[in-house]
Amino acid sequence: MTTVSDKIDAKLVKELRDKSGAPMGDCLKALQEVKGDIEEAFVVLRKRGMASAQKKAARATNDGAVGSYLHAGGKLGVLIELNCESDFVARTDDFQELLKDIAMHIAASDPRYVKPEDVTAADLEREKEIYRAQAAATGKPAPVIEKIVDGKMAKFYEEVCLLEQPFIKDQAVSIKELIAQKVAKLGENITVRRFARFKVGAPDWTVAQTRAVEAATE
Repeated sequence: MTTVSDKIDAKLVKELRDKSGAPMGDCLKALQEVKGDIEEAFVVLRKRGMASAQKKAARATNDGAVGSYLHAGGKLGVLIELNCESDFVARTDDFQELLKDIAMHIAASDPRYVKPEDVTAADLEREKEIYRAQAAATGKPAPVIEKIVDGKMAKFYEEVCLLEQPFIKDQAVSIKELIAQKVAKLGENITVRRFARFKVGAPDWTVAQTRAVEAATE
């Protein structure tokens, strides 16, 4: 009798393993659930990765590493602190790869904050006022204007918050989801603590850290 697992080609399982970073057994189960559709299986693993990340989100991340990325002949540089729960995980190839990928992403995408909760009240209100004025100019009623503002704020967060941005190497995955994949694989909570981005000749630079870090240093 042919079982479901017999119908899933081992090469397909390996391809999903390479794409997602998830264990082989989980890749096989995901492929079985969606009858061998690798893209759908990837979505299944992403959802499970996020669930795994959420379960571990309350766990302290007091270890980790600092990574850097230099671009354009040293004209653009990024420093980032990525935290995890143990030195063992911090030294793994998976963690170091994530560190380098996020540093490179920051160099390319220039986020201003780590996550939406870090956006200052002043910046938040300024953006909302701009969007309200734009929506009001169309003559739409107040309830519709607020819905428009909410939609534009979601886009704003995606543009300026590191964790909400689509990963430059795979636009289907956000940085938050990229981290969640590693959390699922490594079994530890992983968080971005802070980063800095400098560009030679630029009139300003970006230094961002989570509010939790700010509170701890006050």
